[in-house]
Amino acid sequence: MKRLFFVSIAFFISISLTAQSVSSSLAAAFNRFESDSQLKSAISSLYVINAKTGAVVFAKNETMGLATASTLKIITAATAYELLGKDFLYKTDFGYRGKMVGQAMVADLYINPSGDPTLGSWRWEATKDDAAINRILADLKKTSIKSYRNILVNHEGWDNETIPDGWMWQDIGNYYGAGASAFNWRENQYDIILKSKDKIGSEVEIVGTKPKLLTFSVGSKVTAGPKGSGDNSYVYYPLNTRQPIVRGTIPVNEKGFTISAANPDAEGEFMQRLMEEMKVKNEMSYKNFDTSAGTAITIFHSEYSPPLDSIVYWFLKKSINLYGEALTKTIAYKKEGEGSTDKGVEVIKDFWSSKGIAKTEMNIVDGSGLSPLNRVTTHAQVVVLKYAKKQPWFSGYYYGFPDYNGMKMKSGTINGVKGFAGYHTAKNGEEYIYSFLVNNYNGPASSLVQKMYLVLNVLK
Repeated sequence: MKRLFFVSIAFFISISLTAQSVSSSLAAAFNRFESDSQLKSAISSLYVINAKTGAVVFAKNETMGLATASTLKIITAATAYELLGKDFLYKTDFGYRGKMVGQAMVADLYINPSGDPTLGSWRWEATKDDAAINRILADLKKTSIKSYRNILVNHEGWDNETIPDGWMWQDIGNYYGAGASAFNWRENQYDIILKSKDKIGSEVEIVGTKPKLLTFSVGSKVTAGPKGSGDNSYVYYPLNTRQPIVRGTIPVNEKGFTISAANPDAEGEFMQRLMEEMKVKNEMSYKNFDTSAGTAITIFHSEYSPPLDSIVYWFLKKSINLYGEALTKTIAYKKEGEGSTDKGVEVIKDFWSSKGIAKTEMNIVDGSGLSPLNRVTTHAQVVVLKYAKKQPWFSGYYYGFPDYNGMKMKSGTINGVKGFAGYHTAKNGEEYIYSFLVNNYNGPASSLVQKMYLVLNVLK
C-alpha cells in the first residue's frame, strides 16, 4: 500500500513538473516572439489550457479582443452544431400554383429557398448544378403544366442584404467574398478565364466564364505581369454598373488563366438557366412571391443539402466564407424567424453568453471572420473549443480542422491578421487546447507563420 502511495505521489509530481516546464518554455518562446522585429507595432495573444484538466498552461493578453480572421469559424461551426444539430438538412421546395385553361394548366412556378449554401455545389456529386437541374426538370415533367407565367421566389423571413458589415471592397467581388442570401447557387461564384500576351503591360483578354454567364458580362482592366508573378488580379463591382471589372495582373503567355469571382446575382443566374432548360416558348420572368395572395401551392420537388456534419467539414477544412454567412443567417431564421446576419450574430453571442463567455469577449459582425471589425479574445475561443470537445458531435467538428505544422488547427488570415486555434496531443500524451492571434504585424505572413509555429512547437 505504501509503495502504491509513493508511486502515485511520484506520478503527480512528474505531471506537475511537466506542466511547469511547458509553461516556462511557452513563456520564453512567447517573449522571443514578441521581441521579433515583425511584431514591433503588433499586439499578440496566446491562451493555452490542458484539455483534460482545464488548467491554464499559458496566458498572455487572453482577455483582449482581437481581429480573428477565419479562426472565427470555430465559433460559428460549434454554434451550428448546437442549435441546428449535426444531422440538420437544408430543404429547398419547388412547386406551382395554376389554373386550368381549357384542357391545359397554366401555372406560376414557385421556389421556397432555405438559405442552402450547397445547392449546385461541386463538392458533392448529388449537389452539382447539372444533377440538381436534372432532378427538378424530371419532376416538373411529371406535372400537368402546359404553359408558364412567372417564377415566384419566397424570400419571406430572409434579409436581402448579402454582405455583412465591414467586408472590404477588394474582397466582395472575389470568390471568398461571396455573400449569402435565401437562395444560393453554385456557392455564389463563377470562374473567369483569362488569356495574356507575351509583352509585360499588354492588355489581358477575357476568353470565357465557367459557367457561361446569362444575366451579366465581365470587363477586364488586367495587364500582363512578369512570368511567374502569379495571380495578382481582383474583381470589383462598380456602383454605377452591373458589370464587374477585373483589375491587376497575371503572368505573360497564359492561355487559360482562371480566377474565381463572387456572383452578385446567383439567384438570377439559376432562374435564367432553369428557364432555358425548360425550353418554354412564352416569355417568363421571376419575382418575389406575394405571401398574402393566399393561393395554394403544390410542391412537386424538394432539394436537400448534405447533413450539417458534412457542410461543417468543408466549412472548416477549406474555410468557405459563404458557408459561415449562410449558417449564421440560418441559425437566426430557425431560432428567431429572421434570416439576417445581425440577428444571427446576436443569437450566437447569446448562446455563448449562456455558457459563461462575456459578450464583451465576442464582439462579432459576421460568421466567417472576413470582416476586420470582428473582435474576439483567445480566452473565448479556447472556451468554445473546450466545450466542443465534450459534445457528442465533436468527432465531426474535429475532423474538419486542417493539419498545419503537425497540429490540428484552424488558421485565419486577413490583412495584418494571423491566427491559429485548435487541439494538439503531445508526444507524452498531454492534450492541449489553444488560440494564438496576432494583429498589426509587419512583413510577410509566411515568415510570421514560421515564428508562430516555433512558439506552438513547445506543445509537441
